[in-house]
Amino acid sequence: MPTRVLLADDHSLIRQGFRSLLEKQGFQVVSEASDGQEALRLVEKTQPDVAILDISMPILNGVDAARELTKSSPKTRVILLTQHDEDQYVTEGLRAGVRGYVLKSQAAEDLVHAIQEVCRGSVYLSPNISGAVVDAYLSKTDAAPDPLSGRERQVLQLVGEGKSTKAIAVQLGISVKTAESHRARLMKKLDIHETASLVRYAIRHGLIQP
Repeated sequence: MPTRVLLADDHSLIRQGFRSLLEKQGFQVVSEASDGQEALRLVEKTQPDVAILDISMPILNGVDAARELTKSSPKTRVILLTQHDEDQYVTEGLRAGVRGYVLKSQAAEDLVHAIQEVCRGSVYLSPNISGAVVDAYLSKTDAAPDPLSGRERQVLQLVGEGKSTKAIAVQLGISVKTAESHRARLMKKLDIHETASLVRYAIRHGLIQP
């Protein structure tokens, strides 16, 4: 029985390219998503063996989607696909429970191997990612937990994307008052009280791209 895969990337041409690559190698692409929120819904519906998530997606980024997926669908192995090899993105991904981290620049060579490895229960990182990054992550057993809840991180990402409070409420299916409450609470937790500083924080923590 072929390995069942979900692809999530906000660029349809990239998804088409990876679908073609994977199907030629005998994998079954069961669904495609254009943002992290859609990926969560489709994983619940199709229960793939592997979810391949782009890190930089609108509405819900790949790291936060991975964090939710590892809770809601623990049998689905998550691979992050990204152009970022900076330490912060790798360590955030590992903390989120991803099993593979593949650079887009090496994806043609690495992606198939990554799927095979994570399905065996291993962790796969593209060769260009420094082993020192992983060692540093593993040694941080006392790392401070993220102060924000999953919903607050989602609101922060949407603020970083330039969405108004009303637009955030519509996007998340909550009331404007609730959206305002989430925003006020995350600003208090982070001790950040202006939008520009929130955007910088979101970029620094990999929630959005510069």
